[in-house]
Amino acid sequence: MSTQQEINYKRIAEAIAFYKQNFKRQPSLDEVAEHVHLSPFHFQRMFKDWAGVTPKQFLQYLTLEHAKEVMNKETDVTLFDAAFEAGLSGTGRLHDLFIKIEGMTPGEYKNGGEELNINYHFADSPFGLLLVASTNKGICYMGFADEGKEATLKDLKSKFPNARFFDRADELQGRALSIFHRDWNKPSEVKLHLKGTDFQIKVWETLLKVPMGELATYSGIAGKLEHPEAARAVGTAVGSNPVAFLIPCHRVIRADGQIGEYHWGTARKNAMIGWEATQVFATQDN
Repeated sequence: MSTQQEINYKRIAEAIAFYKQNFKRQPSLDEVAEHVHLSPFHFQRMFKDWAGVTPKQFLQYLTLEHAKEVMNKETDVTLFDAAFEAGLSGTGRLHDLFIKIEGMTPGEYKNGGEELNINYHFADSPFGLLLVASTNKGICYMGFADEGKEATLKDLKSKFPNARFFDRADELQGRALSIFHRDWNKPSEVKLHLKGTDFQIKVWETLLKVPMGELATYSGIAGKLEHPEAARAVGTAVGSNPVAFLIPCHRVIRADGQIGEYHWGTARKNAMIGWEATQVFATQDN
């Protein structure tokens, strides 16, 4: 990501955070533009280019209000149930991307990837520079390089200390990255090859059932796993997700509608949920 792209992303993320904090009083375009140090004209154009909708349209999909609206649909249905049910309608929806998880073998898990060859590649995304890595079976890591390329690569290698690493892009990585710009009416398959406990993998598989543009709660996911008392354990599994965005841990919020923490930062979580909502809006509008 170029320096200017990074500045633009940070400005849009800051604008989204400002909208969230001031939603009830409906801030004007001029006010938000001034907050991010842009003219109203340039802010309107930059926001539309980045999110696909105007700032005014985005207000309809602001994170907290969107979450409350979903939760209030049915009094006797959990937020997760509502999101899951809503996600089954329409073949052109964004969640039709098919992502399949394959857990690593016990040997691969225990020996730190001793027999694995891992390709890695840095790539731009709407939310910052990403490091994406793959084995011959699928994506094994996807993380934001907020601390720099060297530190991010070190984090990847710490997860597979005995693997062999190669700095090269491949088709598996390309499919994964296409989630940000693909033709959503033509679903494709993205395979993940993940190192995790049985419980973690079950949580990650359940997260994949939360459609783009919808939200879930930790307790709702625990209920889906038939372990309603395990909300805290679900939170831990969500936090240990090794594949940013593809496994949508950013779609999980607290039961009271608050956004909650996110490994890659609250501003980015807000930006992701807002971006996804605008993509759904744009698809339905077409």
